[in-house]
Amino acid sequence: MTTARPLRVLACAVLPLEAVLVVRLVGGVRTPAPVLVLAEVLVAGLLLAEGLAYLRLRRRGLSRRDAVAELVPGPVLRLLGHELRLLASLGRWVARRPHGTAGADGVFPHARDQAALMYGFAFVCVVETVGLSFLLARWPLVHGIVLVLDVYTVLFVLGLHAASATRPHVLAGGVLRLRQAAHVDLRIPLDRIASVRRETLFSHEKAEGELNLAVGAQTSVTVELTEPVDAPRLLGAPRPVRVVRVHADDPQALYGALTRARTAPSPAPGPPPRV
Repeated sequence: MTTARPLRVLACAVLPLEAVLVVRLVGGVRTPAPVLVLAEVLVAGLLLAEGLAYLRLRRRGLSRRDAVAELVPGPVLRLLGHELRLLASLGRWVARRPHGTAGADGVFPHARDQAALMYGFAFVCVVETVGLSFLLARWPLVHGIVLVLDVYTVLFVLGLHAASATRPHVLAGGVLRLRQAAHVDLRIPLDRIASVRRETLFSHEKAEGELNLAVGAQTSVTVELTEPVDAPRLLGAPRPVRVVRVHADDPQALYGALTRARTAPSPAPGPPPRV
């Protein structure tokens, strides 16, 4: 048995305890000093052991990504990556720096029709945060836990919209890249596209082999494929799809760009025949 497995078990035991202590401190609950010291020693020891194991894996020839994958379970990595992408999207949103659009043949935003809903949801979350802060002020521990969760919820909602706004659909290098927030990033080679339809749908039933990337409960372009492509789920489970429905702020522009990109140019006419 490699050292990676015991370290994973230790991390699953230590990190939740550290999270509980952080919440207690935020909530103003006094924690005995020996408990704090023991917790910090355990976390420091875990980080040191993880670092040494990482270096050993690197010496064995593993890449950085493979070494981290050996030490951290795949679903945890994917969830952590998702949260980091949301936070990065907030920064890109403020700086007006879209992701993955350099050198693109076509860029197709798709967040406009959900903006009002997401802003409204974020406003409701802020109102709830303020209200619960007053109601739970007499219970510091509960107040601290709820405050952390509420603030995170507001950031999460804004991050979802920021990810949609900064990660548009992109057509580049013979590949159609379709995205939704920070959890879907599907690349479809143009030679796998069998047909493209311009159709607006507001009702989507789940079906095997179909992926609906709805925005504001609607899709406006349907792409059918000659063979399945894999659109992994959030935790990494494979999901082969042959039909993808998406939405764009300007669906006609997306449809037209795909139609032109899939149409082979006509051959240049040769010289006229000699008489």
